[in-house]
Amino acid sequence: MTNKGMEALAADGAVFFIFGATGDLARRKLFPALYSLYKEGKLGEKFAVVGLARRPRTHEQFREDVLESIREFCRYKAEEGQAWREFADRFSYQSLDIGSVEGMRRLKENTEELESRYRIPGNRLFYLALAPELFGTVSRNLRDGGLLDSEGWHRLIIEKPFGYDYPSAESLNEEIRQVFRENEVFRIDHYLGKEMVQNIEVLRFANSFFEPLWNSNYIANVQITLAETVGVEERGAYYNKSGALRDMVQNHMLQMLTMIAMEPPSRLDPEDIRDEKVKALRSIRGFGSEAEVGERVVRAQYSEGASRGQPIKGYREEDSVPGDSATETFFAARLFVDNFRWAGVPFYVRTGKRLPVKSTEIVVEFKNVPSGILFARKQELRPNLLVIRVNPMEGIYIKINAKKPGNDMTVQPVAMEFCQSCQIGINTPEAYERLIYDAARGDHTYFTRWDELAVAWKLVDPIAAAWKKGTDDLRFYPAGSWGPKEAEKLLEDDGFFWWPVNGQEEDNVIWVSNAGK
Repeated sequence: MTNKGMEALAADGAVFFIFGATGDLARRKLFPALYSLYKEGKLGEKFAVVGLARRPRTHEQFREDVLESIREFCRYKAEEGQAWREFADRFSYQSLDIGSVEGMRRLKENTEELESRYRIPGNRLFYLALAPELFGTVSRNLRDGGLLDSEGWHRLIIEKPFGYDYPSAESLNEEIRQVFRENEVFRIDHYLGKEMVQNIEVLRFANSFFEPLWNSNYIANVQITLAETVGVEERGAYYNKSGALRDMVQNHMLQMLTMIAMEPPSRLDPEDIRDEKVKALRSIRGFGSEAEVGERVVRAQYSEGASRGQPIKGYREEDSVPGDSATETFFAARLFVDNFRWAGVPFYVRTGKRLPVKSTEIVVEFKNVPSGILFARKQELRPNLLVIRVNPMEGIYIKINAKKPGNDMTVQPVAMEFCQSCQIGINTPEAYERLIYDAARGDHTYFTRWDELAVAWKLVDPIAAAWKKGTDDLRFYPAGSWGPKEAEKLLEDDGFFWWPVNGQEEDNVIWVSNAGK
């Protein structure tokens, strides 16, 4: 790539501060993302990275950590010799007590030296890969230590969980807003950086045969599944305080729902897009009573089971999990978006740990043709589907009905698939790459605004409050299964069923696919 081409791609020159630089997130996601951006010319030449944590490390030890991280987790191979040194030399490390203003002042001095060396125009991006309760302290000390006094821009990236409920989120937000303006804060939800989640807007608004049908006249229901095969692993203590509702539903699943349900924005402007997402969230029917939570929500916890012939212990036997824990590892709900477009259309969501396959999919089921006429008189016709595969395979498929080859007029389902992972391969940008790049360019499109976050908490808080009053509604499901039977009944009561997800397709479907299926 020419220098001119790289300059066109590159974000503004900046110093990237990674708080929590010795942690798992930095090792698995942030360092590989920065290297991929560098390889593609998106960091340009005017950048530096400062790793910050309590643990003492030398610059060389830190650079070795970064190299090991890239070797293990990056989609690009780490180069050798001079090419690697040119990248690694931009990384420095400072042992820092985040509660020390004096430590922040030393960081300011080191930063100014880096900015002078690499001709960086005072732009500073602070990535807080820390516990949320530290966000306010770090923000204040950045200000008091003089790190926000440079002439360039200052931006703050913060990770979930952002609060435990609406009051705690509001308190945390108020602490941050005492230092940073809303347009300087980037609340990251890595699902918004996923290729196929970002593709939803294009599918809807760039194809004339979808948008006219995207309403209650033609769509019967929408199903969103986020299935994990893993348990809580080493996160037992954290997960037992959050559960599936706070860990997955309040953020990832509601984000995907709003992308499906939102109205077309007037412009491709970040704030216009986020405005429409907030409107969709505000239209989701709330839970006015405990009885309504019981009718429309299922919570469950995995018990002993098996997967691929291997025994799996139950959640209450996991490390750091109390033996009488009532924390949900599975969540399913019937939601409604009460506006003109979606009136009466159920949105079914489910997420859980220790399920049979790892998959994130969105299924849009269209209303079936009238029964008792034409081909439907003699055989059962399946409804048309649009399926968006988010993870682990990326792609789209459409299921239609077609004539089975032969002399009779038998109809069979046919799935026409675009497998993006098969066509492009797995070397596509990872979610954190996109989001760090967007933050460096000041693009808020795929970050969560405060009012959006507030509405999401207000939606899920009544569910948590109803659960807190008792555990008699907690169901159990064997590890390796698709959850409790009550999750199936949510759909059966409406005349629907959960469609199979990736790897579990129906045997009688004919595939026409770029994957050669």
